[in-house]
Amino acid sequence: MTRTSVASEGQPDDTSEPDTPCVGVCSTGFDDVCRGCLRTAAEVGRWVEMNPAEKRAVWTRILAEGYVPRRRD
Repeated sequence: MTRTSVASEGQPDDTSEPDTPCVGVCSTGFDDVCRGCLRTAAEVGRWVEMNPAEKRAVWTRILAEGYVPRRRD
C-alpha cells in the first residue's frame, strides 16, 4: 500500500493519486463519521468510485477537521 504524501497546504500531493485516509480504526458514533479517518460512511463506501477532485475535497475537509495521517514504517 502506498503512503499519501501531503502537500504543505494541507492537501494531498497532486503528483500522485491519494491513497485512502483509512487508519484501520473503523468506528462510528451517532453522527455516522468514522473516528479513525473522519470520513462519513458514504465517503468510505464511495471512496474507490470517487474521482480525484472528489477525493481532494474529502482530504481537504478531514485535514481541516484535525485528521493526522498515520505513519506506516
